[in-house]
Amino acid sequence: MEVEISNVVSTIRTVDGDSLLAPQTLEKIVRAVLQAVNEQEEHHKRAKAERRITGGVSHERDEEDR
Repeated sequence: MEVEISNVVSTIRTVDGDSLLAPQTLEKIVRAVLQAVNEQEEHHKRAKAERRITGGVSHERDEEDR
């Protein structure tokens, strides 16, 4: 079966690759990433504190006073 198209009308829009995200969307992404990084850092600090061997509560208080 043959099909003949004599005219084609189309609209083509170009898009700048840097402008695909709205500023509000980019801001939400950045906030989410920063929050995740901060939570990960806090987790690492807590895990490090849990692994630390000390001489007891009084020893820990003395270290905090320094």
